[in-house]
Amino acid sequence: MNPVATVLRALGGGGLPRTYWVLWVGTFVNRLGSFVAPFLALYLTRERGFSVEQTGFIVALNGAGAVMAGPLGGMLADRVGRRLTLAGGLWLGAGAMLFIGFSETPGRIAVAAFMLGLLGDLYRPAVSAAVADVVPPRDRARAYGMLYWVINLGFAIALPLAGLLAGLGYRLLFIADAVTTFLYGCCVWAFVPETRPQAAAEHKARSTLGDLLTPFRDGVYLAFCLPVFALALLFFQSTLSLPLTLSARGLTPADYGLVMAVNGVLIVALQPFVTRAVGRVRRSTALALAGVLTGVGFGLHALPASVPWAMVAVAVWTLGEMAQSPVAPSVVADLAPAELRGSYQGAYHMMWGLASSVAPALGGAMLGHVGATALWAGCFCVGLAAAAWHLTIAGARRRRVETLRLERPEMSASLD
Repeated sequence: MNPVATVLRALGGGGLPRTYWVLWVGTFVNRLGSFVAPFLALYLTRERGFSVEQTGFIVALNGAGAVMAGPLGGMLADRVGRRLTLAGGLWLGAGAMLFIGFSETPGRIAVAAFMLGLLGDLYRPAVSAAVADVVPPRDRARAYGMLYWVINLGFAIALPLAGLLAGLGYRLLFIADAVTTFLYGCCVWAFVPETRPQAAAEHKARSTLGDLLTPFRDGVYLAFCLPVFALALLFFQSTLSLPLTLSARGLTPADYGLVMAVNGVLIVALQPFVTRAVGRVRRSTALALAGVLTGVGFGLHALPASVPWAMVAVAVWTLGEMAQSPVAPSVVADLAPAELRGSYQGAYHMMWGLASSVAPALGGAMLGHVGATALWAGCFCVGLAAAAWHLTIAGARRRRVETLRLERPEMSASLD
C-alpha cells in the first residue's frame, strides 16, 4: 500500500479528486518558498537602509495590492477560467518577486511592492474556486481544512530556511521564492484541467463591473462575511497589539517568539483532526464555536502576562482559527452562484486583506487611547458577538443554500 496515501487517509484526506491533490502539492511547494513576506521589513531596513517610515509605507503598498488582488483574481477566474488565472497569476507573481528583489531605488521598490501584492495574490481566489468546482459540497470543509493545514506546514518549514538564505544574501530570498512560485504555475499548467463549470463559461450577460460588485450586493453573503471579518480583525491583533502588550508587561522578543510558536505548532499538529471534528456538526455551530474560542483566547490577554499564560491564550484562539478555517470558505462556495464562484471567493479574500490592513491601526489606536485591558476585553466581546451572529443568520443562509441546491441538482446534502 502507498505509505503517502495511507498517511493522507489517516489525516482525513481520503476520497478527494486528483485535481485537488495537484493543487494541494503545488500549494505546499509554493509555501516552502514563502521567504519574502516575513523578511520584507528586515530587507528594506537592513539591506536597503530605508527608514521605518519608508518601510511602513512600502509594506502598506504591498498590502493594498493584496486587497485589490482578491476581487480581480476572482473575476478573472470566472471570466477566463481557473487554469489560466492560476498559472498566469503565479508566473506574474514570480516576475514581480524578481522585480522587487532586483530594484534598488525607493520609487521602483514601492511600485514593485504594490505589484507583488496585486499579482502575487491573484491566484488565491482561483484556487478556492477550483476546489469548489471539483470537490462535492459534503467534502469541501475537509478539503479546505487540508489545504489550510498544508499552507501552514509549508510556511513553518520555510521560516528557518529563509533565515539560512538571508544569511547568504537577501537577494536569494527573492530568487528562491520566485522559483517555487513559478514551479507551482508550471504544475498547474501541466496537470490541472480547466474546472470552471459550463454555466460559468457561458456566463456573458453581466458586465465585468457587475460581476465584481455582485457579492457586495448579496445581503445573505454580506451577513455571513460580517462576523468573519470581525474575527479576522481579532486574529490580526497578533501582528502589532499583542507583541506591544506582551513587551509592556516584561516579556522579551524571544518570549514573544516562543508564545507565537504555539500557533504554528498546534495548526500543524491538530488541524486535520479539528477539521474532522467540526465536519460532524452543523457549520453554524462550528462557526459559533470558532467565535467563542477566538473571543475567549484574545480576551485572556487582558490578564497579567507570563509566558505560560500567554501560550494558553494563544492556544485557545488558535483552536478558534482552526475551527473556522475549513468551514468559512466552504460556506462561501455554497452561497455563490456557480458562474460567480471566483468572484465570491475573491470578495472573501479581499475581506481578509482588508482586515490585515485595518487591524494594526485599529488595535494601536485602542492601545494608545483606552489601554491594553480595554482592547482585549473588547476582543472578547467581539468574539462572542460574532458567535451569536453566526447562529442568528444560520436560517437565512440555509434557505439560500437550499434555493441554490434546487438550481444545482448535483449538490449533495451538507451540514449547515
